[in-house]
Amino acid sequence: MQNPPEISKTAFVTRVDSTSNRHLILVTGPARSGKSEWAETLAMRSGKPVVYVATAQVDPDDLEWRSRIEQHQQRRPCEWQTLQVPITLAVTIQDAVQSTCLLVDSLGTWVANFLDQNDEAWEITSVELLECLLNCPADVILVAEETGWGVVPAYPIGRKFRDRLGTLCRRLGAIANPVFLVTGGHVLNLSLLGSPLPDS
Repeated sequence: MQNPPEISKTAFVTRVDSTSNRHLILVTGPARSGKSEWAETLAMRSGKPVVYVATAQVDPDDLEWRSRIEQHQQRRPCEWQTLQVPITLAVTIQDAVQSTCLLVDSLGTWVANFLDQNDEAWEITSVELLECLLNCPADVILVAEETGWGVVPAYPIGRKFRDRLGTLCRRLGAIANPVFLVTGGHVLNLSLLGSPLPDS
């Protein structure tokens, strides 16, 4: 069996220490914490044309989910471009233009769209995303859910989702700067307050 591709440690260091004008920002937090609003604020502050990358798959029969999506849409400036990208997130990031700011909301829904992949295929998919982020010329703001602070999910699919998203966020936290945690009505800059794990 062929081993999945790896990202070199030098690639991670290069991205973090880059002196270019591009930014890779991770905004994470629990449900209803305000993480999307903070990410939108950061996108507006970038001063660049914003491309909102929505990763959710829209189910026309799910009225509650449609209502959530509409709330997000009403909050965004009308001049922002919106792309529906439930699967090909890496390609979208790879094709981004340097003068733009991509706001990806959210990683959790993107991860959920790949739960049918086995572990080897998922590793390839996630590494591809990380490599595209390392080489993206545009600003990228990623919104991610914190799912591991509650009880252990009762079903295997829930545990798979939690573990995959948690691992992806940890790997992203090693290359993003800054990393924000939004919780309890406050925004915390983890890049200033915390210390990266040694193996990151």
